[in-house]
Amino acid sequence: MAAMTPVVEELPDNRVRLTVDVPREDVHHAVEHAAFDLAASVKVPGFRKGKVPMPVLVSRIGKERIYAEAVESHISGWFWDAAARSGIRPADGPELEYELPVSDDEDWRFTATVPVLAKPELPDWTTLEVARPDVEVPGELVEAELEALRSTVAALSPVTDRPAQPGDTVVVDLVRDGGDAQRDYVVELGSGRLVPELEQQLVGMSAGESREVRFELADEQLAVVDATVKEIKEKVLPPVDDELARTASEFDTIDELRADVEGRLREQIEAEVDEAFRRAALDAVVDATDIDPSGPIVDARTRTLLRELDEVMRRRGASLDTYIEVTGGSAEELVGRLYQEAKHSVAGELVLEAAADKLAIDVSDEDVDASIRERFEEPELVLEQLREGGAYERERESMRMARALDRIVAEVKPIPLEQAEAREAIWTPDKEKPKTETKLWTPGSKEPA
Repeated sequence: MAAMTPVVEELPDNRVRLTVDVPREDVHHAVEHAAFDLAASVKVPGFRKGKVPMPVLVSRIGKERIYAEAVESHISGWFWDAAARSGIRPADGPELEYELPVSDDEDWRFTATVPVLAKPELPDWTTLEVARPDVEVPGELVEAELEALRSTVAALSPVTDRPAQPGDTVVVDLVRDGGDAQRDYVVELGSGRLVPELEQQLVGMSAGESREVRFELADEQLAVVDATVKEIKEKVLPPVDDELARTASEFDTIDELRADVEGRLREQIEAEVDEAFRRAALDAVVDATDIDPSGPIVDARTRTLLRELDEVMRRRGASLDTYIEVTGGSAEELVGRLYQEAKHSVAGELVLEAAADKLAIDVSDEDVDASIRERFEEPELVLEQLREGGAYERERESMRMARALDRIVAEVKPIPLEQAEAREAIWTPDKEKPKTETKLWTPGSKEPA
């Protein structure tokens, strides 16, 4: 059963009252969870801990205690989930009001009064000047693309008068200690298909030469491989001419091919410039707005950024400690930087929400459905999941903010990058303002309620 949309009532002094309906399935789950935890701590003669039946447990400690434990252990999660679904941004923990459920097979309701981040007063963004670089396609990028194209149609010519070097294609026999062998293995040196230690040893070997190579495996075991280079071949690149265009593309002349390469690169660069200009436009509005978000939303966003960075490092076989060591900072400095990124991210969302309200932007159900159908192969399934998971309204709000940013981007004043850089170089008194000390969340800090 899908969670019901919380009812939000705005109160004075940037506070809201949230009325949250908890589905009976969630209530039942919470009661079962609480009963299991209590059964593990209650001694009942004749029963092992954790094996006390529910009727016996109720008679022993009372139904009220079980329900109280169920609510106390789950209500924080229910509140923060409801806050996310309703789009409010709490500035502190909530004041909760409720009566204990009378049954675990009925829906349950509670209210939460919570201070929220104030809506910012927006500047007139049509007066803001934002740097927008000119779109230029560097000639070296075009040449690099043509070189890559030449490489795809290059011929391989045998080499007999020199040892192997990066870029060569070699035919090798690789025999492991123990007898396992790969015969006539073909590999381009520098392609990364072999472990680095083995590939590095092949560089400099001549045809007919053998060498014992030792290197560590992922499990820290030592591998020993006898490598014999049997053949060396080098790429012979064709000239950049009309024949290359006909061989490697649908074009008849090199001028047509070069124009096509330049056009595709220009589209890519224009897309990157457009995206950078959108970010810069939003940054300009945020900087011109008197807004300084803090509280559990920023703390949670900081933890999210830290977790995402940790996941990236783990995928690369490293850790946060490695990142800190390579960047030359400290754990406190890393958290501080991510905290500032989180603040700026939340500030941007507050600005866009305020802009969407100011512009009276409305996103209908039809708009949301059409957007999902354009983006997903199984849109009906995605729409069902969004509605059941309570994320449909977040999708609507995301579209509202995107449309608000579209308006801002269209209405700020773009100026050349050189002009913006020249202005940035001019000293102004505000650049000397001391930074205020920020109390940072760290891994040992208390979680928000």
